Amino acid sequence: MRILMLGGGGREHALCWKIKQSPLCTDLIAAPGNAGIADLAHLAPELDIEDGEAVRRFCIAEKVDFVVIGPEAPLAAGVADILREEGIAVFGPSAQAAQLESSKTFTKEICDACGAPTASWARFDSLDAAKVFLMTSPVPVVVKADGLAAGKGVVVAQTTQEALEAVEHMFAGSLGQAGHSVVIEEFMPGEEASYFVLTDGVHVLPLASAQDHKRAFDGDEGPNTGGMGAYSPAPILSAEIEDQVLEQIIKPVIREMKARGIDYTGVLYAGLMIENGKARLVEFNARFGDPECQILMMRLQSDLVPALLACSIADEGYALKDMTLDWIDAPAITVVVASNGYPGSYEKGEIIHGVEEASAHGAVVFHAGTRTDGTVLLSNGGRVLNVCASGTDINAARQTAYSAVGQIDWPGGFYRRDIGWRALK
Repeated sequence: MRILMLGGGGREHALCWKIKQSPLCTDLIAAPGNAGIADLAHLAPELDIEDGEAVRRFCIAEKVDFVVIGPEAPLAAGVADILREEGIAVFGPSAQAAQLESSKTFTKEICDACGAPTASWARFDSLDAAKVFLMTSPVPVVVKADGLAAGKGVVVAQTTQEALEAVEHMFAGSLGQAGHSVVIEEFMPGEEASYFVLTDGVHVLPLASAQDHKRAFDGDEGPNTGGMGAYSPAPILSAEIEDQVLEQIIKPVIREMKARGIDYTGVLYAGLMIENGKARLVEFNARFGDPECQILMMRLQSDLVPALLACSIADEGYALKDMTLDWIDAPAITVVVASNGYPGSYEKGEIIHGVEEASAHGAVVFHAGTRTDGTVLLSNGGRVLNVCASGTDINAARQTAYSAVGQIDWPGGFYRRDIGWRALK
């Protein structure tokens, strides 16, 4: 089977790494890919992965059998829809279904309709109306851009002034189309965790839990990022809470979508807030998390490809309802090495040494923002490397990962030194 991976981050490197292990994968292509993915797949850096017609033509020309969509932008752009219309098997929801990530309002309306527990909320299409609402809202309060904002569209405002500045920032156009409307939510106290499932639109196959670290600096300080590290499983997500998440959030949402004529297929990622043994939904993502995907792939023992296919072509011998997946009990952790200045402005094209040495220290290093110039590895993004390791317990995994990080020679990079602190606590 000839498989095309769309995307070029750490998530896509981890998915390529796992897909390449499958006997079903005879050839792997990645667009645009990165320096690490280049060791596993043929790269097509010229392909615009948000242009569905371009992807369709590429698949026909290259005789692609199956497309796996990694990031959210192609999903929101309807790339999966165009491929399905052509009869090309694709892993990833339709643009309509992907609104669970691309529209905060859509998600809230779905949750309200099916009774899924989440924060109280209100939507605003004008700055003045949002300001009036905030003047009487208790703080902390959460301000969210309604659309996709690459992980930068959420502000947990500790004061009314901070909340007012957040809505002004969003309505001023700093986040583009994403901030043309905002959702203001009740602040939910508790501990955050993530839970992942695969679905064919009817049946649900649970994957695993994880917990990431959004803040840029140690002690959960600094600005929110796309994620500076993660570990799996998340101890806070007990078996009882997982059951609650499945029965009160995941399954009701999928049923509500289907009742509206929308089949959600692919991976569904639930960001959760857990307090007093109960979970409420923070947000959905319509794709694997990044960097959570990296550690899920580290822990997954089973062949990933049949499960991906079962979400896409169930009528061709792959049935999600009959599938089970085996997981390594040992926890896994990933530490993100990012460019100085991230999530703000940063330099590109800096030389990185030591990745092979890090791998020799027992880690798997997934590339995110990298490229090569001849034989030299260069930085090419904000989050650049994911150093992953597993161990008998979270402390052992953590020690291996940080020992490997110490081998990387890149003065222009930084990383958090406390990934996994909640699990250790």
